[in-house]
Amino acid sequence: MELRPLHACLIVFVMLLGCTPKTTEEASNAGTTTPTTPIPPASVEQLSPCTKFIDIPNGEEIETEYVLYRDFLRAGDWNEAFKKWRIVYAKAPAADGVRNTVYSDGIGFYEHLISQTQDSVLIDTYVDTIFTIYDEIQRCYAEGGYVPARKAFDLYYKYPHRSTKLEMYQLFKEAIDLDGVNTYDFVLNPFSALLVDLYDSGDITKEEAYQYQEQIRLVLDNGLKTCKGKACERWEIINGYAPVRLEYFETVEGFYPCEYYMEKYYPEFEANPTDCDVVRTVYSRIKWGGCSESEERFRNLIRIGNENCRPEPGPAEIAYILLKEAKYRESIEAFEKAIEAEESADKKAQYTLTIAKIYHAHLRNFSQARSWALKAADMRPNWGDPYLLIGRLYASSGPLCGPGRGWDSQVVTWVAIDMWNKAKQVDSAAAYEANKFINQYSQYMPNREDVFIRNLKAGDSYYIGCWIQRSTTIRTSD
Repeated sequence: MELRPLHACLIVFVMLLGCTPKTTEEASNAGTTTPTTPIPPASVEQLSPCTKFIDIPNGEEIETEYVLYRDFLRAGDWNEAFKKWRIVYAKAPAADGVRNTVYSDGIGFYEHLISQTQDSVLIDTYVDTIFTIYDEIQRCYAEGGYVPARKAFDLYYKYPHRSTKLEMYQLFKEAIDLDGVNTYDFVLNPFSALLVDLYDSGDITKEEAYQYQEQIRLVLDNGLKTCKGKACERWEIINGYAPVRLEYFETVEGFYPCEYYMEKYYPEFEANPTDCDVVRTVYSRIKWGGCSESEERFRNLIRIGNENCRPEPGPAEIAYILLKEAKYRESIEAFEKAIEAEESADKKAQYTLTIAKIYHAHLRNFSQARSWALKAADMRPNWGDPYLLIGRLYASSGPLCGPGRGWDSQVVTWVAIDMWNKAKQVDSAAAYEANKFINQYSQYMPNREDVFIRNLKAGDSYYIGCWIQRSTTIRTSD
């Protein structure tokens, strides 16, 4: 018999008999693969109430079928494994009442079936069966938020056409509400993305968005502190993604409290107290966060800014004041007027690049930031700073264009390095900073194996999608 879908009678068995403990999952690349971390088995006192080997007259025979299908599965014989699995699933889906194996294997069988066909009707049938199995897990082993989390994960990454973003979000939220700081790691990345998207579209309130971004941070902090072994790799991947996605809320006035901005940005000023771009940015972010100018660190920042970074009189003076006061849209309008009024081409270019930096640092609009940076480069062709900025935009887009690590997040380094090389070509004064970035990010490019398994090779042209939408050249880190 070949591996094929369960028929209607087996679906009936699922509804009447199917029960098994849950399994946890492992987000090996921050949430885009099927999670696989094992769940601790239930205690003997917590045996599933659903049909087990000990509940049926021929339990020993069915247990033998269980052992055989597991052996076939380990040997890679999907067809023979599936035949034996169907027998076990129909008779004693809860197995020994402690382990999740029969149900989790069933999900694996149907995911394998999906990978073997292009028939959309069959695929829908297989997916229906997978979600029926999830429902049975919830009925027989209602352990926290695992089932809603797994449903949401599969809908988000594998079957998005079957659900709205809001429905996925509600499932993830249910899982977080149930599991608190012990929420499964594979929840955080997709939930962070949905939280941002749904707030931006007006589907959730500011209060709810703040509550759950805070919960994401608590779960992440707990995971980083308590993880062991390979699990720590997953938490580090998430740490490189979720907080970056949540930076979107910095564009929402009054969303984060003063201390958030002070802790995040004041160290940048301490590291670069003579860089007026840094001084203005940090002042603006802290001002935007509603911090009091009587606070000691803010007073120190103001003092240094007044001593070293007062805007010179001229068309852009008002624009710089508005930027300092965190009035970003008004500042952009004022800089645009200053560009029209300014006679110096170099100053026009400087004001234009400042608009690009506002879009980058304060409004988190990367496409607009690039557009204004390119305008600045056109105004001053021998200037490397615009290309340095565009390179940083690309390099920081890993969490926007992928899961934070892995292929989709790594390939952005190619276009970033293109820009930094361009900066060196047009402006020798930019070479030091460009080389620093190139050396820093070259290690994050895909390696030769990653390129080879995609039937690509170094030197080929490659198109980067996402918001970047640029062609580049494939390079490897080794």
